[in-house]
Amino acid sequence: MSVARVTEIITGSKQSFEHAIEKGVKRASKTLKNVTSAWVKDQQVVVKKGKVAQYRVTLKVTFILED
Repeated sequence: MSVARVTEIITGSKQSFEHAIEKGVKRASKTLKNVTSAWVKDQQVVVKKGKVAQYRVTLKVTFILED
């Protein structure tokens, strides 16, 4: 039986929410082994001068702990 752990990360992108998610998963996978899924907990945007300057997501990343 395997044991999983969930960690929360926040990441951002100037392009889109989707790009922010991809960046977050890619970065988490560099540090965490056996990443199996990610859940988008929250989304927000940073607004500057009336325009969207950054898309931010809070992710819950699940990974399997090694024996």
